[in-house]
Amino acid sequence: MHSPFSTQTCGILKECGLPGGGVPLYMSLNDSRIFEIAAGATVLAGAAGVAAWLAFRKRPSPDELELARRQYLAQSGRIVDGTLLDVCEVPRGDGQNLTMLLYDYRMGGADYQCSQDITNMQEVLDTAYLGAGLPCSVRYQPGNPQNSIVVSEKWSGLRVKMPPVLSQYNDPEPIDTSHLNAG
Repeated sequence: MHSPFSTQTCGILKECGLPGGGVPLYMSLNDSRIFEIAAGATVLAGAAGVAAWLAFRKRPSPDELELARRQYLAQSGRIVDGTLLDVCEVPRGDGQNLTMLLYDYRMGGADYQCSQDITNMQEVLDTAYLGAGLPCSVRYQPGNPQNSIVVSEKWSGLRVKMPPVLSQYNDPEPIDTSHLNAG
C-alpha cells in the first residue's frame, strides 16, 4: 500500500540525484497556487487584449455598412417582381438632399413598401430615365424580406424607360399625300 507521501522512482530522476530518488505523487499547496495565479494572469491579459481591440478598432461608417448590405443582397438575395413608385429628393438635416428610390413588392402574401437611398450611386444610374409605375426586380434577404434593394453597384433591377428621342426625330417632315387626292 502506498501512502500519500510515498515516491515513485524514475530512472532519469534517480540519476539527477533527487532526494529519495523519485518524484512525489502529490502537489504541494504552494505549487497549485502558482498555477492558479498564472492561469488568472493569462485570462486577465486575454480579456485586456480583447477590450483594447474593441476600444481601438476602426468602426465602419454608415456608408460602409450600407455598401456591405448592398453587396450582400446583390450576391445572395432572392429576386421578386416589384413596382417602382417614385424617385424623390428628401432634405437631410445638414442641408443636403437624399435621393430616395421608393418601390413596393409582394412576398408570401404580404405587401412591402420600401425605400433605398441612392444618393451615392449617381454614377451607376441616371434618375432622369426612371418613372413611377415601372416594373422592377427586387432582391431581398430570405429570412428578412423587408431588407431589400432595387439597385447596387454590380446589379440593377430597374427596367428603365426609353431615353428621350433625339430632337431631329420629334418633328418629322410632313408626308406627301398629294397622290391620294382624286382629281
